[in-house]
Amino acid sequence: MSRAAAAGPAGKKPLGQRAKQFVVDFGRQWELQSMIWPGVVFMIIFNFLPIYGLVIAFKQYTVMDTFETAPWVGLENFRIILEDKFFWESVVNTLAISLLKLAVGFVIPIILAIMIFEVHYQRFKRIVQTVSYLPHFLSWIVLGGMLINWLSTTGLFNEILLSLGIISQPKNIMLDADKYWWIAVLSDIWKEAGWGTILYLAAMTTIDPTYYEAARIDGANRLKQIWHITLPNIRLIISLNLILTISGLLGSNLDQALVLMNAQNRARAEVINSYVFRMGIAQGDFSYATAVGLGVSVISLMLLVMANKVTSKLNDNQSVL
Repeated sequence: MSRAAAAGPAGKKPLGQRAKQFVVDFGRQWELQSMIWPGVVFMIIFNFLPIYGLVIAFKQYTVMDTFETAPWVGLENFRIILEDKFFWESVVNTLAISLLKLAVGFVIPIILAIMIFEVHYQRFKRIVQTVSYLPHFLSWIVLGGMLINWLSTTGLFNEILLSLGIISQPKNIMLDADKYWWIAVLSDIWKEAGWGTILYLAAMTTIDPTYYEAARIDGANRLKQIWHITLPNIRLIISLNLILTISGLLGSNLDQALVLMNAQNRARAEVINSYVFRMGIAQGDFSYATAVGLGVSVISLMLLVMANKVTSKLNDNQSVL
């Protein structure tokens, strides 16, 4: 009998032989495996096992029930969602805030990263990076408290406007629902713009310096070097961040909403995540909240696939996922 026939279809090794080879490879790489497997176990416990809980989206579940004893209601929870005007208000707010973040906040980390990369004075570069990264490490409890204080009637922002003569009477800006979307967008940019430069700066450091030298010899100024060398070489990272941003359009920041939302601006501040939190945790309607979360996850997956298709077309059919 030939070796190929003994190995099985298409020359495939027998299961016992493959298992033995796996054990041998695992033993050779035990240092790397010891770092990988805790993360795998964590994902299984906290990401895959909870998927079974999605079944309550199709049941009328209460704290007195188990997953098995709760009565089935089919798509009733989804019908209620479609008729819930408060849910649709949260959808509008989520999309408005997320699209504004995409339109304004997506390009700012790219511009900031290029500006930092173009600085040749290393000490100043480190100072700028540290200052821009710092807000990311502060929780929304801290930053939200600062914003609420600054935007209050006696806060810093009103004092500046009064001293410049722009306004005659101070007002609490956080109570103005019409301004909340921009407050959420700008405060999120303030917190995350510096941190968002890390991937771009890492990609820029891999660009061959001879490209810039050749461009300078050919007479290209800095703007032309950025346009024709820097941006093309980081386009895959830009595409990856764009895909992740688009797929997360329905996942507006829960921490930010809970901190900045109040009774006066709730009509513009309530996002899907905070609405699910209120319905599921505060009011105990777990089935409704799970149905909303499941629907959002499905739509986010569709957005992810579509964004990947579009960006791959823009990158010569090269997918970044």
